[in-house]
Amino acid sequence: MNITSGIHCLYVEGASGVDPLSIAKVTLDDVASKVVDFKIVWSSSPTSSQYKSYFSSPEFIEFPTEVPGENAYAYYYPPTNPNYQASPQEKPPLLLKSHGGPTAETRGILNLQVQFWTSRGWAFVDVNYGGSTGYGRAFRERLLKQWGIVDVNDCCSCAHFLVDSGKADGERLCITGGSAGGYTTLAALAFKKTFKAGSLYGVADLKLLKEETHKFESRYMDNLVGGEKEFFERSPINFVDQFSCPIILFQGLEDKVVPPDQARKIYKALKAKGLAVALVEYEGEQHGFRKAENIKFTLEQQMVFFARLVGGFKVADEIVPIKIDNFD
Repeated sequence: MNITSGIHCLYVEGASGVDPLSIAKVTLDDVASKVVDFKIVWSSSPTSSQYKSYFSSPEFIEFPTEVPGENAYAYYYPPTNPNYQASPQEKPPLLLKSHGGPTAETRGILNLQVQFWTSRGWAFVDVNYGGSTGYGRAFRERLLKQWGIVDVNDCCSCAHFLVDSGKADGERLCITGGSAGGYTTLAALAFKKTFKAGSLYGVADLKLLKEETHKFESRYMDNLVGGEKEFFERSPINFVDQFSCPIILFQGLEDKVVPPDQARKIYKALKAKGLAVALVEYEGEQHGFRKAENIKFTLEQQMVFFARLVGGFKVADEIVPIKIDNFD
């Protein structure tokens, strides 16, 4: 709080389902008991309000997991575009996102990358699987020694819940994630048959991640995975024979958390198996992408990849697709 020259104010960071991440200045009265003024002083997307009619509002959902009596949570975004109306007989394709961390949390705030999908006819769901922050200690501790099991099961349970609820097409379920979410994505594709395609940057080999990750998280995975047996059994790279659907991988060549060799290894294995696969490598990018042109390219290529291989439709945007091995 700033009380210089008798001015009482504070700055808060916030967002909503239709408002981007912003910083607001809140001015209080002389005794700091009432708000007398509220003003946005910075916005991460100051022009986004003009597109509000295209925004899909998040629906908070609670769904049953594979463990009786235990539920998990997610934010579901229905396809929304005021210029188009889908046939009532057709259910939308679904893109499910597993967040990073893995003990992080997704929130129902405006994310223009999500709106990219929903404005083009996709349903989108952002899952807070067991282990996520924000739902109490017992929920967070579900992931202890269970990373690669609880998160995967909860993502699959969420997809099935939405199909059963009539909010998604069961034949057009896709999954995506980055970092730890990329690991959950790969594990779901290797060990389950729920999803028809996936896109990611992330972990393929838990043991390699443990050996090469930065010092700050060097012991983090021991609590989440377990011993050598679990590290092997939950690493998708060791079970490439179980992959059965198309995957597109994105990789920063300067990534120190998940080195490029992991993406290359999974790419070569899938290519050799005859699955449709593509690998995009970015010069100068690290763990997650920061350059606008790379973020845009990633989104566009994900959508074209899914549309060509799973969606059964042509995207409206003028996007030149990259070559897909074992498909083009």
